[in-house]
Amino acid sequence: MTDIEAALAATRNASRTLASMSNDAINEALLAVADALDQKSEEILTENRKDLERMDSEDPKYDRLLLDADRIKGIATDMRNISALKSPIGKELVSRTLDNGLKLSKITTPIGVIGIIYEARPNVTADAFSLCFKSQNACALKGGSDAEASNKVIVDCIHEVLRNLNIPEEVLYLLPADREAVKELLHAQDYVDLVIPRGSQDLINFVRQEATVPTIETGAGIVHVYVDASADVKKATDIIFNAKTRRPSVCNAVDTVVIHKSQLGSLSSIVSPLAEKSVQIFADDKAFASLKESYPSDLLSLATDEHFGTEFLSLKLSIKTVPDLEAALEHIATYSSGHSESIVAEDNEVIEKYLKLVDAAAVYANASTAFTDGAQFGLGAEIGISTQKLHARGPMGLEELTSYKWIIRGDGQIRS
Repeated sequence: MTDIEAALAATRNASRTLASMSNDAINEALLAVADALDQKSEEILTENRKDLERMDSEDPKYDRLLLDADRIKGIATDMRNISALKSPIGKELVSRTLDNGLKLSKITTPIGVIGIIYEARPNVTADAFSLCFKSQNACALKGGSDAEASNKVIVDCIHEVLRNLNIPEEVLYLLPADREAVKELLHAQDYVDLVIPRGSQDLINFVRQEATVPTIETGAGIVHVYVDASADVKKATDIIFNAKTRRPSVCNAVDTVVIHKSQLGSLSSIVSPLAEKSVQIFADDKAFASLKESYPSDLLSLATDEHFGTEFLSLKLSIKTVPDLEAALEHIATYSSGHSESIVAEDNEVIEKYLKLVDAAAVYANASTAFTDGAQFGLGAEIGISTQKLHARGPMGLEELTSYKWIIRGDGQIRS
């Protein structure tokens, strides 16, 4: 047995203790961890700076890696919010009595041990722990080497609190940062019930191809905003600016604006604010012709095939011109990753058709895709944005981290 297998076996054992804990004890621990994160903010920032020094500040992952006092405070606040949520465990989903007198109940349960693989996002370390712990799941975290120091100090902080409360610290296991640890986790079906990858499409593809443990795909967001012929130009301008520039390195940021040809006369006005943020635009022939006299020439290029279906994770945006809604739907169906898609329109018939036919986890009408987020959806936080359709879809909060079992109570019944 390797060291990682031994640690995962200990996590499996600890998950049984966690499954027997009361919700009050779980909440007490979460509040204590949140307080500890606040108190150790400077120590966490010191370790985070070590990680930042090893990364190019121009790398799109730099913003994801960056922690500051406000972000740590936000992480602690999210943890307190999760502690205040109702436990998802032990809920009765179905209750019935059969003709033979057997009493059936369908009850929510923890999944068991959940593995999470993620890249340069140390906030995921705290979020994943709090969501798993609240739903009484143990977790095995595999962070990227880019955030090794940040992840370790956060886990050390959590472990210290757990020890003080006589809770097995093995309910949270941080795997080594090297790549070989990923493969061990993906083949640990004796100890791990589910693996959730968060990160690039390359990471998700690798997990899909390699894993023998069940997985839920999350993370990759190739996101579109369709500006319909009936769109309000001010709404389109504000929505696109927010969806692109609020946090360009996250998966709900818009990558492609699909614009109805009748709106090309307004395109210059719609994208004008993006120039203030130095957003680089890759426009198709029609959109390029519309923008070449108004948008800064050093930020405007003709689009090629590679600019569609690309998750930029940076201040880059492609524009596709379409003749009608059907063409917009076809383009999105071809290039979407099934994460978040939005329409800006005033024609209600067009809106309803878009909402019905676009195949994505979150579909918006007249709103920014930046809202695809567990906290924004009232889930406290999220363990990822699922882009698949089985078990969970969209932001995965506490409810999505449960399974269920059937409880059957009898009085000596036997089957003929």
